[in-house]
Amino acid sequence: MLAVIQTVENGYEVRFERHLKHSVEKVWAWLTDNDKLAKWFSELSVDDLREGGVIKFDMQNGTFEELQILELKLHEVLEYTWGEDRVRFELYPGPGGCRLVLTEKLTKVTDHTPRDIAGWDVCLDVIEALLDGRMIESRKDIWQVKYEQYVQAFNKITKD
Repeated sequence: MLAVIQTVENGYEVRFERHLKHSVEKVWAWLTDNDKLAKWFSELSVDDLREGGVIKFDMQNGTFEELQILELKLHEVLEYTWGEDRVRFELYPGPGGCRLVLTEKLTKVTDHTPRDIAGWDVCLDVIEALLDGRMIESRKDIWQVKYEQYVQAFNKITKD
């Protein structure tokens, strides 16, 4: 199931939704605890977990990009800058677990956008697998399939 991609005022919105068999507290830890975060997105690390705080993105060349935390509500909302865009995680408790919603607000679609969105999709797969005590053997293979699907999805939405 691909993310829902919509044209919105000032750009695009990409929305992922996952139902997880785990509490919001447990899922929150995978989004904010650096030891857990490193297992699904090794380039990210939380530097200062508060509104106005910083998440660092390791550019893999000795430099770091600082992503500003725009909104933080413990166990509910984590939103931060992503270059010119915004990434927002929301958690909603429910029967037998919680619902995780990841929204990325894009100012524009580039050739790199389907790569990034496929990456987020795979990251969510990995979080779910880790929570369930499973491993995903080849993230790259899964990413490749999703990437091709997102290329088509973005071609369709940007031509409409």
